[in-house]
Amino acid sequence: MAEVAVNLVLEKLVSFLNEEMQLLRDFHTEVVDIKLELDFISSFLRDADARAATEESNQSVRTWVKHIREAAYSIEDVIDEYMLYVAKHRDQHGFMAFLKKIAGYIWSLKGNREMVSKIQELNRFVHEIGNKRRRLDINFIERGGSSRGLVDPRAGLHFVENDELVGIESSIDELVGRLKDGEPMRTVISLVGMGGLGKTTLANKIYDDIKDHFDCHAWVTVSQSNDVVERLRTMIRRFHEVKKELPSKGINDVMDAEELISKSREYLQFKRYVVVFDDVWHEEFWRVIQSALPENNNGSRIIITTRSLSVAEFCKQSCLVHVHNLQHLSLEMAQELLCRTAFRFDQPKECPDNLKCLSLDIARKCDGLPLAIVAIGGLLSTKGKDVLEWKRLRDDLSKQLKSNPHLAHIKTILSFSYHDLPHYLKSCLLYVSVFPCNHHIPVKKLIRLWIAEGLVKENQEMTLEETAKAYLTGLVDRSLVQVEWSDSTGRARSCRAHDLIHEVFLSKLEELNLIPSSQANSNSAARYLWIDNNRACDLSRRNGNCQTHSIIFFNLQELNDLVFERLSLNFKLLRELDFENATFEYLPEEVGNLWHLRYLSLRYSKIKMLPKSIGNLHNLLILDLKGSLVVEIPDEMRYLCKLQYFRAYSVNHENHYNINTDQGVRINGSVIGSLESLEKLYYVDFQSQNGEHFCRELRRLKRLRKLGITKLKSDCGEALCGAIKQMHHLHALRISAVKEDDVLQLESMSPPSSLHRLRLHGRLVKLPGWISEMENLVKISLHWSRISDDSLKVLGDLPKLLEFWLYEGYDGVELHFEQGKFKKLKHLALRRLYKLEKLVMDRGCLPCLETLGIGPSPLLQEVPTNIGNLECLKNLGFYNMPKEFAQKIMPSQGPDYWKVKEIPNVCFHYKARGLYRQTDKLSDFRLRRYL
Repeated sequence: MAEVAVNLVLEKLVSFLNEEMQLLRDFHTEVVDIKLELDFISSFLRDADARAATEESNQSVRTWVKHIREAAYSIEDVIDEYMLYVAKHRDQHGFMAFLKKIAGYIWSLKGNREMVSKIQELNRFVHEIGNKRRRLDINFIERGGSSRGLVDPRAGLHFVENDELVGIESSIDELVGRLKDGEPMRTVISLVGMGGLGKTTLANKIYDDIKDHFDCHAWVTVSQSNDVVERLRTMIRRFHEVKKELPSKGINDVMDAEELISKSREYLQFKRYVVVFDDVWHEEFWRVIQSALPENNNGSRIIITTRSLSVAEFCKQSCLVHVHNLQHLSLEMAQELLCRTAFRFDQPKECPDNLKCLSLDIARKCDGLPLAIVAIGGLLSTKGKDVLEWKRLRDDLSKQLKSNPHLAHIKTILSFSYHDLPHYLKSCLLYVSVFPCNHHIPVKKLIRLWIAEGLVKENQEMTLEETAKAYLTGLVDRSLVQVEWSDSTGRARSCRAHDLIHEVFLSKLEELNLIPSSQANSNSAARYLWIDNNRACDLSRRNGNCQTHSIIFFNLQELNDLVFERLSLNFKLLRELDFENATFEYLPEEVGNLWHLRYLSLRYSKIKMLPKSIGNLHNLLILDLKGSLVVEIPDEMRYLCKLQYFRAYSVNHENHYNINTDQGVRINGSVIGSLESLEKLYYVDFQSQNGEHFCRELRRLKRLRKLGITKLKSDCGEALCGAIKQMHHLHALRISAVKEDDVLQLESMSPPSSLHRLRLHGRLVKLPGWISEMENLVKISLHWSRISDDSLKVLGDLPKLLEFWLYEGYDGVELHFEQGKFKKLKHLALRRLYKLEKLVMDRGCLPCLETLGIGPSPLLQEVPTNIGNLECLKNLGFYNMPKEFAQKIMPSQGPDYWKVKEIPNVCFHYKARGLYRQTDKLSDFRLRRYL
């Protein structure tokens, strides 16, 4: 874990040396010296960290790692303090500023001397750490070398009794079928899932069922070893052992991978074989091993278990691959497995009534992970039916995971994935675990917090946000972070850490001082604070705590001025401040003292106005005002030249959905032109602007990826089109007119081919011709467009379109979806098409459609004949349709029921007593009563 801290501070030192060269006259050499020593120390840290976290390391290694971590934090804080010190004495203008500069000169001499002293002391400390490593002879030359003689906690996991097989029966049947039958070509079955999910157990079960159907077979445990030669030897020996043959003479002496590959290919050339490679971690293993497994069209099979989806995907370069993602057990199945294990020696093996609720609570804490369920069930089997013992385990599971030897292997196995990560993913994963257990984290919020905290590396080929998304994908592919919800285009929108991974990492977070310690007498300062409403006022009573980087408030109701004063005095190195859903109405001027602040969220707060001191936040990268009550941005915002993300609009909930429901903020055009680092800007109220001037300033934002404009005046459409032509990286665009009947003049627009999402609110005479050229468009929404000709047909030829919304977007009487069109479309909404009388769907149209919403369309007489032939359609919803329409498709009595009976979910949304109600089944008694 020191590896994370040291690598982060090394990156900061490089940036610091580059940017502040002219300011480092007094201690430039000291800083360079620190960097060189840390560079050398960091080469030992990956293994030192892993071993310090295990029982195999001695106390001296753990202490050494702890001292490195503390030194790294201190160095980072001193750099931040120095940057703040410089900022206070820089860029002062005017006569009063001149007097302040003279008065401050004496103080600056003292402050500089103090800074030099701190740097020198840290330099001595870092060198002492390096010398201590040499004195203690702490060397880590061979990765994994010190683990010789230790028992791998994964050993024997595939030898599982049938009583412990719950919830995998259908998977066994499916996979056995694929292995026995299927294509004659060599095929890989990849079992993918997080540690402890039962990959090895499932692989062993299907291996036992099918191995006798092959000429030869072998099971090879790979794990994190880099010794591919030894794995090749093992595989060849196993092939000979099962045939009761002697392996090739001298095979144990062969050290050349090429020779072993040749021997394997020669032996398997005409055989039908099956091989299991259990616990594969890296793509490089498959790159080598696949050459030893000839493609002989004999129906040979390879089974791979892995925690990494990227390993499974890599195999597709050379083989036919079927990826089987293991799922967590349902709560019901988890409870069943827990009770089977806990009462395995009882007759019958059932949970007594007085323990059923407790068993359910414990199973819920295991979050569907079989490894944990079986281990905890085994521990409970030693407790008998003692209710107090069961309660103690339920209430103190986190402590038990750390201290109980019966459960130690759970933490160890789950930690393997963490220690295998590169340092930049380790720090990102730890940040995920800062959020409370079971908290669904918005993906966009998470990656922006990563960026603000400096966890995301600069990459010339991608933006910071794109790099952060790649980081998240890496954690998801390694089964360390779970995606909880994805939108209709497949983008992950919320995620979380698995409950037990969260429990395991809580101790790491405390050890790193990233979160407050659970020890009552601990005075350590935490890097990250998550504060709910009940503890918010504690901030006003805290003493100096400059080490805190991030404060996220949760369910905040009020915050007094004293707290803000404390924030600016005691948390002067703060980088992230999140007031989402806060109910207070103003932000005090003191927020401008937080010079290091990079992330400020007032999302869905009641704040109505930003203080002018917002302009002092020169390092601010992210300003989120979505859903707040702020309607006007102060001109001082022009000084936020590093700002990359600015989202600001209020939501009018008083009236039904209309073109002004989302109201953009008023902002001076010259302010916009000063924010040249902006990548996301939405929504800006255009009506309050001088159109020509605003568009000229908008042209300067050449890095924009997302743009939202509200209340665009009709006569300014062409000027806006000219500005958008300069935005070569634009991915998402939303434009709204002033009124629903106002025409959007957008014919001259020429957006970049990178445009993925387009949303237009306002009248269109016809669909602009340039839309047909947007080959990368995945989502389009047309609201109040009222197109009446057949120009919508061109959308059917867009090759990547996944989602299409029409909301009062079509005024024709017939809408025809032709065969061969909309080949990738998954979601279609035909809402409030008041003139629509007939909906035609040719056989073979919309082959991938999963969700369809219709209505209200009072003139539409019947459901399209071919709607039942949409093979992928899972959800069909009708909104405020006439009762006569609904009656036609009711079961038993409806003449058109046959059209929809094969669709899994058909629901009606309708008003009853002024409120929307819905039914998921046509047979629902409430719907019958309504009709």
